[in-house]
Amino acid sequence: MKQVTVSAPSNIALIKYMGKIEGSGNKPTNGSLSYTLENLRTFVRLTELDAAADQWKPLVREDLQKIELSEKGQQRFIKHLQNLKDKWGIKQNFLIESANNFPSDCGLASSASSFAALTLAAAEMFQQINPQPWGSDKKYLSELSRQGSGSSCRSLFTPWALWQQEYAEPMGLEFKDLHHMVVIVEDSKKEVSSSEAHKLVTTSPRFEGRPERAEMRLKDLSMALRFNDWHIARQIVWDEFIDMHRLFETSTPSFTYMTDGSKKVLEDCEAFWNKWQDGPLVTMDAGANVHLLFRNDQKKQFEQYREHFKKDFKVLAFEGVKDNVH
Repeated sequence: MKQVTVSAPSNIALIKYMGKIEGSGNKPTNGSLSYTLENLRTFVRLTELDAAADQWKPLVREDLQKIELSEKGQQRFIKHLQNLKDKWGIKQNFLIESANNFPSDCGLASSASSFAALTLAAAEMFQQINPQPWGSDKKYLSELSRQGSGSSCRSLFTPWALWQQEYAEPMGLEFKDLHHMVVIVEDSKKEVSSSEAHKLVTTSPRFEGRPERAEMRLKDLSMALRFNDWHIARQIVWDEFIDMHRLFETSTPSFTYMTDGSKKVLEDCEAFWNKWQDGPLVTMDAGANVHLLFRNDQKKQFEQYREHFKKDFKVLAFEGVKDNVH
């Protein structure tokens, strides 16, 4: 009985993927740039199954969070596996077991890490059964993963990934081993899924010109990070996530992920920056939680922010590639 277990990381986009080209299999309306979150991972175990159909169940392990997938969520996962089976010409059926080491469905990009992990697990399994010349090509696997969940294509590369059309690719930038912190303002399931948000944003009057604004920021941010201009990078990243959240608030119907807690965290980040004229890159995904990325030489600030936010919120904090969870 063949079995493989694989894990893949989440990622946080600094230039966002928000809005997809209709009927394109999740092709984006603009390019995006993300930082890979090595410590936030989904684990997928794939086991050959003597059954009439593929199945999903939670992966139960002491180090992983309990996970519940809706019927729709399970079907989406199973459908992705079936698409991959078709690509490899695989007839066997499989049991998919999956779980994260972090909370899902609350804006921490669990669909990115889970679809990336499923794609990698399937590739490893299928290459044993019916090897293909492209079966271990990262860019091609990234393209396959994108068809299941757009942002998952970036989770195949580390630490920086650039995604423009078909697939993501690694981007060589100076800043590596950033300290990552996420202030968990809300860990309950969000009411508007990311897939739903992609559809709704196109109804916002602000969506006109959005792809151009994002492309311009992508160019400017890549330049700022290449030339180590952290101050400019921070401003671009801030403007970008605010732009995305304004799309949510002006769509029809309008919705928001931003809570009073989120606003308080953002205000405190602004106050700290004004005080020290330095600080982390701050961003939010389609959720209430706030991600902070610190340079390697900002360890002292990283600890000050952690102590500060720990008083009111749960904080996940990871130093460089070494993890340190509170």
